[in-house]
Amino acid sequence: MSQLGFFDIANRYAGLDAKNDPLLKIDSVVPWEEFRPHLEAVWRKPVHQRKSTAGRKPWDAVVIFKAIVLCALYNLSDDQVEYQIRDRLSFVRFLGLGLEDKVPDAKTVWLYREQLAQAGMIATVFENFDSYLKDRGYLAMGGQIIDASIVSVPTQHNKRDENTKIKVGETPEDWIDKPAKFRQKDTDARWTQKHGKSHYGYKNHINIDRQHKLVRHYEVTDASVHDSQVIADILDGDNTASSVWADSAYRSADIETLLKSKGLTSRIHRKGRRNKPLTKREIKGNNTRSKVRVRVEHIFGSQSNDMGGTLVRSIGLVRAKANIGLKNLAYNMRRLVQLERMATAPP
Repeated sequence: MSQLGFFDIANRYAGLDAKNDPLLKIDSVVPWEEFRPHLEAVWRKPVHQRKSTAGRKPWDAVVIFKAIVLCALYNLSDDQVEYQIRDRLSFVRFLGLGLEDKVPDAKTVWLYREQLAQAGMIATVFENFDSYLKDRGYLAMGGQIIDASIVSVPTQHNKRDENTKIKVGETPEDWIDKPAKFRQKDTDARWTQKHGKSHYGYKNHINIDRQHKLVRHYEVTDASVHDSQVIADILDGDNTASSVWADSAYRSADIETLLKSKGLTSRIHRKGRRNKPLTKREIKGNNTRSKVRVRVEHIFGSQSNDMGGTLVRSIGLVRAKANIGLKNLAYNMRRLVQLERMATAPP
């Protein structure tokens, strides 16, 4: 087998271009360098605080962040992303590496993401990208749609008395003496019921704008938190329209009062009560609202199907917030590609 030459590699990349490599499009529309100051603020100490300039040089902030984004784009574990970068030309090109360059290993990806998670920097990077979207003309328009989706984590096999103590914020006694076991226990995730099925994990509460279908705000909680408890935290005061759409789980007198106090118009689904079912008019009104509200389901569908699923492999709420936030950020990056394509499409 002959060794690949420069033109052979160029031909390979041309073949990827002919097949509409999605990573190339994402790379071209995302302002990666704008993230650098936020990333380096977490990953690199100021020059005056460094003990020495000796030792191995740190990874370039943008390169390692792109590797972390790849995990979110395709729901890859750290071991899987290392393998895929070594195996796939499209991943190598996306990172801006050559075939001869070193590849970030799984441990390195984990360590860099862990620092971002502990610093709460993913939320800042998400907001930074949202500002960029607005500068590009993609303002929050047409009203806002709110919903939540359960994000599963690997089930914890605890004893009943252990779960009881976890729910009240206590640590089972035998875990304290077994730190290795304790590190593998997610004491933040919770069980919840949906459509008669039990789910264990967290919730991704999101607010999207009707016009562009971009995630504008999000909040992450354990799965037991009711959807309506988070609405005040994710309402968007910058949306150019006043309407707010949500399903009937958000319908309550308190929420109606909250929306009115903020000058917002409720388009929340009505719900029937015992011995007082919905009238035909109310059912028709819900059907009309559903035609708009369904747009939020496209985001969850995209994350579950097009982006490899939403399973969180990390342990604890801090890391779940980072991973779910990265998933929302990665969705917005993919969505920007679609919006740019539609903007340049011939009429």
